[in-house]
Order: sequence, then C-alpha cells, then structure tokens
Amino acid sequence: MALKKSDLYSSLWRSCDELRGGMDASQYKDYILTLLFVKYVTDKAKADPHSLIDVPAGGSFDDMVALKGDKEIGDKLNKIIGKLAEANGLEKVIDLADFNDEEKLGRGKEMQDRLSRLVTIFADLDFRGSRAEGDDLLGDAYEYLMRHFATESGKSKGQFYTPAEVSRVLAKVVGIGPQTRQDQTVYDPACGSGSLLLKVADEAPRGITIYGQEKDNATWALAKMNMILHGNEDADIRKGDTITSPQFTTGSALRTFDFAVVNPPFSLKSWSNGLEQDYGRFEFGRPPEKNGDYAFLLHVLKSLKSAGKAAVIMPHGVLFRGNAEAAIRKQLLRRGYIKGIIGLPANLFYGTGIPACIVLLDKENAQARTGVFMIDASKGFMKDGNKNRLRSRDIHKIVDVFTKQTELERYSRLVPLVEIADPKNDYNLNIPRYIDSSEPEDLQDLHAHLHGGIPNRDLDALAGYWDAFPSLRSALFKDNRSGYSDLAIALEQVQQIILDSDEFKKFASDVRAIVDDWFSAHRPILQSINETTVPKDLIAHLGDDLLARFKDVPLLDEYDVYERLMTYWHDVMHDDVALVLGNGWLEAAKPRAARILGYDKNKKPKFEDAHIQFGTGAIAERYVMDLIPPALVVGRFLADQQAQFDEFTAAAEEATHQLEEFVEEHAVEDGLLWEALDDKGKVTQKSASSALTDISEAGDDEAAEAIAKVISFLKFESGAKKKAKEAQTQLERATIKQYVDLTLPEVKQLVLDDKWHTTIATRVAGEVTALTLTLVERIQQLGRRYTETVGELDAALGELEAKVARHLAEMGVGS
Repeated sequence: MALKKSDLYSSLWRSCDELRGGMDASQYKDYILTLLFVKYVTDKAKADPHSLIDVPAGGSFDDMVALKGDKEIGDKLNKIIGKLAEANGLEKVIDLADFNDEEKLGRGKEMQDRLSRLVTIFADLDFRGSRAEGDDLLGDAYEYLMRHFATESGKSKGQFYTPAEVSRVLAKVVGIGPQTRQDQTVYDPACGSGSLLLKVADEAPRGITIYGQEKDNATWALAKMNMILHGNEDADIRKGDTITSPQFTTGSALRTFDFAVVNPPFSLKSWSNGLEQDYGRFEFGRPPEKNGDYAFLLHVLKSLKSAGKAAVIMPHGVLFRGNAEAAIRKQLLRRGYIKGIIGLPANLFYGTGIPACIVLLDKENAQARTGVFMIDASKGFMKDGNKNRLRSRDIHKIVDVFTKQTELERYSRLVPLVEIADPKNDYNLNIPRYIDSSEPEDLQDLHAHLHGGIPNRDLDALAGYWDAFPSLRSALFKDNRSGYSDLAIALEQVQQIILDSDEFKKFASDVRAIVDDWFSAHRPILQSINETTVPKDLIAHLGDDLLARFKDVPLLDEYDVYERLMTYWHDVMHDDVALVLGNGWLEAAKPRAARILGYDKNKKPKFEDAHIQFGTGAIAERYVMDLIPPALVVGRFLADQQAQFDEFTAAAEEATHQLEEFVEEHAVEDGLLWEALDDKGKVTQKSASSALTDISEAGDDEAAEAIAKVISFLKFESGAKKKAKEAQTQLERATIKQYVDLTLPEVKQLVLDDKWHTTIATRVAGEVTALTLTLVERIQQLGRRYTETVGELDAALGELEAKVARHLAEMGVGS
C-alpha cells in the first residue's frame, strides 16, 4: 500500500513523542531528521540503482533495524551513520546527533527501548514510491517537521525555517517559471535549512542551479541534508557569515546570480562585527551599526547580475525608517531597483510576530522604471494554532495580482515614483500611505433614527446583489420617503424570501452547472491518473481552470471558490491521488487491515480507527477503506439493505423512546414502577421481573400491570436492537464483499463522481450559502437599526417613567 501523507505525518509525530521530554525541539529535530535521511536514501538506493547517494554495507537503515533490542544500539547507530557519512562526504552533516547520549536518550534499558521504538516507527515507512521530481512526499514530510520544530523551538530558534506558503510566494513573484533555464542561478545568502531555495527550484521544471550560504553549523547541515532529500545533491551550500565572510566571491568582487531569495534575520544588531571588506555593497550608504536589514538588502542587490531579480523578506521598518536607511532607500528608488512591495500578515514567521513585507528588486530596465507596484496582503490569512498562515487563495491572489500588475481597490496599486518622491512622502514606502485597505465605515443615519426608514445609500451599497437578483430588492423593500425605504416583510422572513426567489435559485443552479462543466472537462484526465501523473501539476491545472471559470461570476469571489477546492485537495484528494499513483485504482480501493499504532502500558495494541469492525479486542477484524468511504459503496450498491437496517434502527430507537417516557412517568417515588428500580436507579429485566413477583403476591394489580408493561417494553427494545445489530452486521459483511467485487469502471465512478465531484460541488455551494447569509445579516442589521425612531423610543421611555411615578405614588414615595 502506498504511503499516504497523513500516515507519514502520524508516524513522524509519534517519533517526536518518543524523544519529547528528554530534550527540546531544537535538539531532537537532529535525531528525527537523521533517521528520516538514512531511511530515505536506503529506500531510494533500492529503487534507483543510479542514486547519487552511496549506501555502503553496514551503513543502511536495514542495519539499524537489525539492532532493535540490542544493548549497544546507541553506539552502533552512530557507527552506521558514520559509515554512510564517510561514503558520501557527509561528515559533520548527517552525524551531528549522538544516538549514544545518555543525558538525552536515557540510560541502559531506557535508551535501548526508546531507540528500538524509534527505529520501528521509521521501518514502517516506505519511500520507494516517493518521486522527488513529481509529488514530493518526503518534501512534505520535511516541511511538516520543520514547521513542527520551529513552532516548538520558540522565538530564538525558529530562524532555520521560512514557512512553505511564504516561500511559494517568493518563488513565484521573483520571476522563476517554466521558461527558466537549467543553467540560470538562484542564490540565498541566509538559506537556513534550504526550504526557500527548494521552493524556488520547484518552480523551475527544467531545473535551476542552486547556491546558498548559512552561518549556523547545525542549520547548514540541515540544508545539506534537505538538498539531498529533494534530489538536489549538486546544490552548492557553503558555511559562514554572509555579511562578514561571503563565500561566493571572485577576487575582491561578489559573485553574481540571475535570481536571489532570502529571509534574513530581522534587524540584526551584530551584523558588522568582524566586517573588514564591504565588496562595494554599501555604495548607496552604510546601514546603521545596530540594524542589519539594509546590509542584507544591499548584499543581495550587489549579488545580482545586470538583469537579476530578487525577493527579500524584510520587517516593515525598512520601508519608512529615517536617517541612514532613508538615504539608502532614496538612492534605490531613484535608480529604479525596487520593483514592488508586498505587505504580509503579522505573525507568519517563527521567531517573531511582527508583520513583514517582501521587497522585490529588479535590475532589468531599472532606469526606465516609473513606479513601485504595491500590494497590501495583510488581511489574507488563516489562524493555525498560535501562528497565522497564508491560504492557497491568498498565495494565488498575491501572485496573480503582482504578475499581471492588476490594480484592485484597497489591495494593490502601481504607485508612481513622482508620488513617492513628493515632499509630503519623501521616499517613504509605508504601504498605508498609498493603499487604504480599511473597510468603509458603517455610517449611522441620524435622520433615519429620528424619522424611521432604511437609508437608500445603505441599500445601494448592496448593488452587487441587486444586479444579480434584479427583482429581489422590490420584494424585500418598499418606499418610505425620498432617500429611505422600509422592509416590506418581517425581519424573520428575509432569508426565506431570498431562498425562494427564482433568481436566487437560478444563480445557485448556474453555479452548480459551472462546477459540473468544469469537472466534466477534466474527468478524462482524472480517470487517467496513473504512475506518471504529477499531482502538483494536476491540481494546478484544475485550480487555475476553476479560477478562470468563476472570474466573471457576480457576487462570488473566484479565490474563495478556489480555496474550497484547495482545502479539499490538501485534506483528502492529495492522499487519494497518492494511493492511486502507488497502487493503481483497484488495489487502492480494497479494504485493508487496520494498523497497530503502538501499545498501551499493558502492552495491548492500539489500532487506528477502523471504518468497519467485527468483534472486539486484539482478535477483532478491523477494516480501513482509504480511497472509498463505505457510505458511497452502500449508497450505490446496497441501498435496499441500508433501508432495512435504517428501518430496524428506527424501530429500536422508537422502542427506547417509548420505554424512557413510560419509566420517566412512573419511576418516581411511590410511583407504579418505584419497586422495579435496581440499586442504580435503573429499570432492568431482572429488577422488573423480581418486582413483579413481589407486587403480584401483595395484590397490587395496578403496579403489577405497569411492571408487566415495562417488561414487554424492555423485551421489545432488546429484540429491536438485536435485529438492528444483525442487520448492521449483514450490511457490513455485504459491504466488504462488494469492495472485493468492484470493477475498475465502478471504482472510478465511485471516486470521481460520488466522492470528488459531489464533495467539491457541495463545498462550492457552501460559498453561495455564505453570501446569502451575508446579505440576510446585513438586511436584518439595517432593519433592527432603524425599526424604532428616537421619537418612539422617547415616548416609550415617557410611558415607563410615568408608570414608575404612579407606583411610587401608590407606595407613598415622592412629593
């Protein structure tokens, strides 16, 4: 069975759990990533005889597996890793973690058991089907671990990782794409673990030559491993401080590159410590001694070829700070080197919560540049734990708008250099000076509060809805006086009037038709998924076409629709495609036995959740259906048996309901069923039968009749539940058999039509529902706001005051 991304993440999370406690994330990441590396290169060497990594005898993951339970496992793991490192010149790269460290891993049996469990977790993974040139499952795993480690490492140690979503934006807006040549170069002077460079390389299908520098030794080692894991063994990653000791030089000059991307440490105070040679980097001014932001920016600029392009992540301060930085900024703008500024949301990065921006540098035709293209993307994100993350829709919108230089109200604008140079701005690039991204203020209308009616200007602001549903406004509102309207219906009827509107129904139907046409157009590609399919290209093709089809649909934001697809892709479809790629349609559709995830303290196995289970305990039959949920198989092939099961279940539930009602009515103190209660206050067959004997002997006919009735209820309920359980078992057995009998066309129909198409259509319909609710909420808000005039409220207040005065007078209080 092919390895699913979700299963891989689960295994990696468990491996982290094995080490958590003895050390923090910045330390145990070295152990996890080393094992991941050894396992991957071992599997790759088995699958690819031309692998650039040599796995020597005694230096493979298989040799690690043989050590499980060995008393000297820690020392022997170090030796295995040492052999692999020596065979590939990776000393001080993959051998940084000490697997024999008793302080971190425990002593004696504790270390032996911990490392044995750790090796077992990785032994269950199979990377032979992972294709770095296609869908990089391992890359996803690495990203998952990097995000996890960065989150746990906290402020001081999260600098080794640039969030994948931000990396994708930089890679796309810097100008790398299908046209990029393999001999073109990309450079990151503060490359961390290399994730940003790899995202850039991912945008160049023909390849690109990678260069990077990182001063932290452990992080440099991560970058070296990361390059190998992603099939970029020839990437040139060097060690050292980029500002004081740049490694890519030609004599006294810096080496230049076609592209550069970087996420340098923000506002580094010690940037100039040990600086002896500036390599001409500070020709436009020297950055402040206690702030290194412009030192990195100027280093990147100097490292670009004459037509080079760069994307640099910077704190917002570089856009507006004064003194030396203002002078540098002025020179860069006058020479046209700054092509664009993209403002990002706050709290995206590990190590800081401040908002950052992307500064786009471009030397090509710089002198002819007449403006700076600005984007305020600060409001487009989702919450993810204690951090914010860019969604797929946010990434696509930023890239689309910047690439096409599209001006959108409150989002993007090409700002002329003459405006930036104007004395009132004085080369200040602070984005809010040029783009007002705030939402329009919801103004209160004093005249409406005094005299009633909803201001027409508030209704005119909903013009998009009235354009899409021309007759709806007149159905909801009636004229009050000039410039004002009243609701023609009760507030609580607004939603139903909208939903019942023929125009709304047509709109919803049209949206469904667009999705249906879109899916039909791509169904031939989807049903042809095989081992040659590249998932990232597949979803890019699907997503771009869906965006295009919804671009001109009124009311709906095409990026919201796109996000519905992408969320489903990341949650479900990606794993489905991976299963089909790895196993083929028929094999991927078959039920499999549930896996053992671990063992409890009594050494009993803990299984993953099963879709269908027969029996209990360790010997139970547990089936998991990865590709096709049982409900889809039942719905298409076993509807009659499902109906029978539903009938028995409904009968059982009704019997339970009647029993509960009868007991609740009569099992009160001194009630007819009081004697039938057991020690726990429940009525059971045993307690009722015993009570019936006693009551009959006492001659209480009414109580005896009630207890006899409850006994019949209990028997009927038991019988109904038994029939329902038997029907469920029969249905589930028939379901398992149906899976085995599925043909290839049936599998594809279930996955493509019943699962993917139906789910995506339902999710897009959710956008229609959402926009409807937005309209309803706004109309109800306006209706409630102006329902009662100030005069009416004043009159009501007067009546209340008079009423209080009368009550006080009756009580003899007051004058």
